[in-house]
Amino acid sequence: MLKDLFRKPKYVTVRTETSSRDVPDTLWLKCPRCAEIIYTRELERNLKVCRKCSYHFRLTASERIAVTLDDGTFAEYDRDLSPTNPLQFPDYEQKIQAAQKETGLDEAVLVGEGTIAGQPVVIGVLDSRFIMGSMGSVVGEKVSRAFEQARDRNFPVIMFSASGGARMQEGLLSLMQMAKTSAAVNRFSQAGLLFVSVLTDPTTGGVLASYASLGDIIIAEPGALIGFTGPRVIEQTIRQKLPPDFQRAEMHLKHGFVDLVLERSQIKPTLGRILAFHSRGGDR
Repeated sequence: MLKDLFRKPKYVTVRTETSSRDVPDTLWLKCPRCAEIIYTRELERNLKVCRKCSYHFRLTASERIAVTLDDGTFAEYDRDLSPTNPLQFPDYEQKIQAAQKETGLDEAVLVGEGTIAGQPVVIGVLDSRFIMGSMGSVVGEKVSRAFEQARDRNFPVIMFSASGGARMQEGLLSLMQMAKTSAAVNRFSQAGLLFVSVLTDPTTGGVLASYASLGDIIIAEPGALIGFTGPRVIEQTIRQKLPPDFQRAEMHLKHGFVDLVLERSQIKPTLGRILAFHSRGGDR
């Protein structure tokens, strides 16, 4: 631990019209869309959205919880559930351990309950840092249990997706989670409860093809990649160039797959209004 205090920081060169200087790379980020050099703390104050081009940087699960729920209201579910290696896939345990160390999470999804504008909700958030937010058997179990908890407590559900799809290291067990989570959503829906699905960058593969696309209301962040198969694979298959906006949130809005495309700062207040409206409707 002590040796880390004296570790030489990494530096990047920041150039302006009049000078160039080296600064620690933890202080500045380069926007991947407009190439703007952004002060890290300023980016965080703006919910990790570039002020110049509105590029939405990815949030961790903890950051998403913090900017969505009312302060201090989150209570986690099923923290003790951790993945195993049922198929004895080579090096899978090491990959899990590395992801756990990097993220501080036991698995790719964080689920629990809290409030938004005082309204109680069950919330689930996928973290793309954990093996690209892929859905294995534990992720499917935690998502399914979240819907069951919400049904038992008569709470609405908010799910934030950010995933590369099913987790290949678990094979068929991973693919089974598509049916499992979809069945959980169906039972929840039959109880007349509200499910809002929020699609962030990227939402692909088996997660999109299961519970993420089954929301009563589907919201997406600007520019989010949303599709079952990525555009590069499609281009290689059909040997044609795809439009620049292919599989992006705005294209899906035009074609009716999503209901709203919202800037990150608009998501929490919009969810608050949706929950309040739903709550009043349920009282009549």
